[in-house]
Amino acid sequence: VQLQASGGGLVQAGGSLRLSCAASGVIYSSYVMGWFRQAPGKEREFVAAVTWRNNKKTYADTMKGRFAISRDAAENSVYLEMNRVQPEDSAVYYCAADVDYSGAVSRPDQYDYWGQGTLVTVSS
Repeated sequence: VQLQASGGGLVQAGGSLRLSCAASGVIYSSYVMGWFRQAPGKEREFVAAVTWRNNKKTYADTMKGRFAISRDAAENSVYLEMNRVQPEDSAVYYCAADVDYSGAVSRPDQYDYWGQGTLVTVSS
């Protein structure tokens, strides 16, 4: 599976942005798709994940209520709707695929495929 993230850019604090992740290749029902982010000098951080089989969604606590993950099986894509963004949300955002969902979703090392990342910059 190859993943292509897009939709990043410059946005003002309080604004919204929608990231997309298009997958080439088959996404099987055992997959979980995740979004992570990494700011300069910081570790990669879990944002949200969605299981392909039953659309179960999980969020990092700091993103709950502001970010929304969704998937579109027909488009073979995953999306991240970011609302009320703040400067601390500035980072490179990555989509990732774990081919064998086992219940855990927040560890980067469990994911098998990664997109190239898309940069989000929030101005104050």
